[in-house]
Amino acid sequence: MTVAPRTEDGRSGEAHRSVGVPPRLLVNEIFYSLQGESSFAGRPCVLVRLTGCQMRCVWCDSEHSFYEGTWYSLDEVVREVESFECPLVEVTGGEPLLQPGVHPLLARLCDAGFEVLLETGGGLDISSVDPRVRRIVDVKCPGSGEAGNNRWENLDHLRPTDELKFVLADEADYEWARDLVAERGLSRHCAILFSVVHDGLALRVLARRVLEDRLPVRVQTQLHKLIWGPTERGV
Repeated sequence: MTVAPRTEDGRSGEAHRSVGVPPRLLVNEIFYSLQGESSFAGRPCVLVRLTGCQMRCVWCDSEHSFYEGTWYSLDEVVREVESFECPLVEVTGGEPLLQPGVHPLLARLCDAGFEVLLETGGGLDISSVDPRVRRIVDVKCPGSGEAGNNRWENLDHLRPTDELKFVLADEADYEWARDLVAERGLSRHCAILFSVVHDGLALRVLARRVLEDRLPVRVQTQLHKLIWGPTERGV
């Protein structure tokens, strides 16, 4: 794969394209696997991972998506997705919302009849995402090192079809997330997902705390890591 130049906001320089020029996307990888997280975990899914991210979470497991990528036209992305003959598609990253071309891509995939998921780090505006897309939005906990970059306005744009994801590094993250869910009544807006950093907070501890606190959340694991291991790419 080619390495694209990076701007201060984490985007490739070519991501800023002139009006009237057909949009392109810098794609890190497109692959067919099982969905590893969210309420869709376990379902066969095509994942489109875009290049670039403005955050640097200390536990990030996809650093290869920061710079590595190949330019695709929208037609090329859609054709490759269609070749897998799978009805579920997730666009992820990196941070997919950094690239303006992601919006026409999401619309094209919806128009083609796919069930479309978007996984975003929660630092950029989600309000302009096609309403047919199911948005999985991270809320960065203090243990990530990026809690100061959460875009809190996104909470006002949540729909019942969306999901909020908290990745917890330790019990301090758990307590921070627990209190935020309660104070903002987040479970009234959409599904809430609590997961643990690999080799961080023990899943058994998370389960115990959720049960003790009677939280209205879904405890999840990263299924793909349980199946293929924590470092395997393209799964």
